[in-house]
Amino acid sequence: MKHKETFDVIVCGGGHAGIEAALIASKLKRSVALVTLDKKAVGRMSCNPAIGGLAKGQIVREVDVLGGIMGLATDHSGIQFKILNQSKGKSVWSPRAQVDKRSYEEFVSKKVVNDKKITLVQGEVVSLLESGSTVRGVCLRSGITIGARAVVLTCGTFLNGLIHIGQKKIRAGRMGESGAEGITEFLVSLGFITGRLKTGTPPRLDRETIDWNKTTLNQGDRDPLPFSYETKNFKPPNIPCHTIVTGASCKSIIEDNLSLSPMFSGDVSGIGPRYCPSIEDKIHRFAHHENHTLFLEPEWLNSDQIYLNGFSTSLPEHVQLKALRTIPGMGEVKFFRPGYAIEYDFFSPAQLKSSLETKSVRGLFFAGQINGTSGYEEAAAQGLIAGINASNYILNKDPLIIKRSEGYIGVMIDDLITKDTLEPYRMFTSRAEYRLLLRFSNAHARLAAIAKKQGVLSGLRLKGAENSLAQLRKVLKRLDKSVSPNKINRKLEKLGESPIRQSTPLKLVLKRPSVSINDLNLKNESSGTEKTINKEVMIEAEAIIKYEGYIKRQQEQIDKMKRNEVARLPRNINYLQIKSISNEAKEKLSFVQPETFGQAMRVSGVTPADISALSVLFLKQ
Repeated sequence: MKHKETFDVIVCGGGHAGIEAALIASKLKRSVALVTLDKKAVGRMSCNPAIGGLAKGQIVREVDVLGGIMGLATDHSGIQFKILNQSKGKSVWSPRAQVDKRSYEEFVSKKVVNDKKITLVQGEVVSLLESGSTVRGVCLRSGITIGARAVVLTCGTFLNGLIHIGQKKIRAGRMGESGAEGITEFLVSLGFITGRLKTGTPPRLDRETIDWNKTTLNQGDRDPLPFSYETKNFKPPNIPCHTIVTGASCKSIIEDNLSLSPMFSGDVSGIGPRYCPSIEDKIHRFAHHENHTLFLEPEWLNSDQIYLNGFSTSLPEHVQLKALRTIPGMGEVKFFRPGYAIEYDFFSPAQLKSSLETKSVRGLFFAGQINGTSGYEEAAAQGLIAGINASNYILNKDPLIIKRSEGYIGVMIDDLITKDTLEPYRMFTSRAEYRLLLRFSNAHARLAAIAKKQGVLSGLRLKGAENSLAQLRKVLKRLDKSVSPNKINRKLEKLGESPIRQSTPLKLVLKRPSVSINDLNLKNESSGTEKTINKEVMIEAEAIIKYEGYIKRQQEQIDKMKRNEVARLPRNINYLQIKSISNEAKEKLSFVQPETFGQAMRVSGVTPADISALSVLFLKQ
């Protein structure tokens, strides 16, 4: 075999997880080899042209504070920004951006290529070099071996990928790109447990064949917020998206052809994402609905290619086209590319520690869709954590573990390693029991100290985060001051609120249901102008005041849980011999091998009675 030099870290895969892993390991002064099937595809957005969304936006903010690139790349390439869920409480407000896919890919690719500590290697990893249950490097299909002290696998949908369009099948990682074969089989030979999952993508439409007069305009925010604390002078374009609505004729065509969909014919064995269903799934599962909203999203600035969000499908191409042409505005529509489903291998993430290192092979980390997740943001967060912890592993440092109460990243990883992976995992605000504390606007307050300790937050981004926190402290101090009746009562009356009778702290006025922080006309004490107060700071200050009682109660719950949450369980417990727990608990705990009582409590099938029995046996009273 041919040998190449040895690196500190090898990252396999150049998608969102791989990029974050490679760049953060480089930032931590590790030498990195990034192995990819195609150097030109590094950073490619293979599916929707958007970053963020419900709960996903919070993840991108957390990635940014922890030194990742996704937020900065989004600010650079975004063509429309908006905060979702503004009709609801601020704890579930989530930033989202439409992006120029070409610009995004170019931005992150340049970051990787220009990084002197990253060597880009074009090739396919087919096996690992390991001895004594410790990874030593990788072997490429070409026969070349590359040594490493840690390896991060971020293979995405390329593991034995199989594309389905009706009865047509194509072996590929995504349309037009070859899949990866060999690494699954090698990992299985080491004892890893694998499964099959499925995801899908919608057709790409020709802009010129759409009657835009029959669509509904969908604008972004007029005063948008950036994702990254490093971004300054943020003035992105506000390119509109559009919506259309399917009808009875579209539904009828899809119903009549369900048997031609691989998902319904039995050709696909992988399980698809329940929360991001194909149009066939929607028609079948929600038969009482005649209509479904679809989103027309440009794939790049002035794009002639339109992404049809909401119409993911694996139906034959002619059926897709026939169904779409029944929709007003789409009568003459043509495809650049039909929708398709892709089936791929994944590895049960219960085989990982909370650091994303595998339990059976030291120095080997998994991140992204190989762990059964779905989405750019979930992949990027895992890649970031895996890259940090691969670096920490090399230095014999404790791994970075984000707690569930500290971030959505912590919620996701804890869910992955303790829950059954029955479908592709997607992050939602409802998965976080402490979501009131995990606001998009306080990611820096939650994670900046952790990031500084890890050495991943520095320069402009650190300064931006610290400036934002300093401004927040000033605003909260200002809200402690009192306002006299003659300065506020006219405003209160307009808002339908009763007047105050004596000078009252502004924060008490703000707690009234109809009062917004913008109604208080706060001014920056140094300049005297309202505009100099960051919009996000105002959002966060209002959330802190409005939710003060709830936040205090949730923090008390966290404090009570801490003792059992972090209490460690002995390694390699033989749960099968514990008579006082249920048979299901024996089976699930034996497979997961939780590291702490907190993890054990969240393992699917483990009851409070099982936890009580374990605490008697292993918890020091």
